[in-house]
Amino acid sequence: MSEERTLDYYEVLQVSTNAEPETINRVFRLLAQRFHPDNQQTGNEVRFRSILEAHTVLSDPEKRARYDIAHQQQRKDRWRLVSTGAQAENDFEMEQVVRLTVLEALYTKRRLEPTNPGIFYRDFEKLTGRPQEHLDFTIWYLSQKKFVSLDDKSHLLLTVEGAEYLEETYRSNQHQKRLPPAST
Repeated sequence: MSEERTLDYYEVLQVSTNAEPETINRVFRLLAQRFHPDNQQTGNEVRFRSILEAHTVLSDPEKRARYDIAHQQQRKDRWRLVSTGAQAENDFEMEQVVRLTVLEALYTKRRLEPTNPGIFYRDFEKLTGRPQEHLDFTIWYLSQKKFVSLDDKSHLLLTVEGAEYLEETYRSNQHQKRLPPAST
């Protein structure tokens, strides 16, 4: 991806997305003068180039229209991530349960079949009832914590760290997975 995808031209020029062409030109002249490389006190070549690039796009009606479409999509994508975060509390709890389920399945498999202790990575979709895309995060997390490892045959294996974690937290995990008793 080019740098233009990451630059927000409106932020570079410090103008609103609905700024008039006259405003864009006026702000450009001020910023260009301030950051021009020939300016001994405040010159900044990198900043000047980004200001020039932003002005080139925003001062041309056709380029600006194309940029505005991409800019609007980027803003929507950013807000989608933020708004999805509101569901995080439920996701955290579910993620913890899925992690424990994966660890418990691998623990049981290692205890029952020590010569064949692995479970195919893809089989966890059926075991947990979660789509593969959701399990990718779970497996990534468990791998980074070194609780599981992947062998050369795509088997997921429980590590010593994973077994110890499961055994150390067994009592609290049992409490977490059960519903609290009904109050009288």
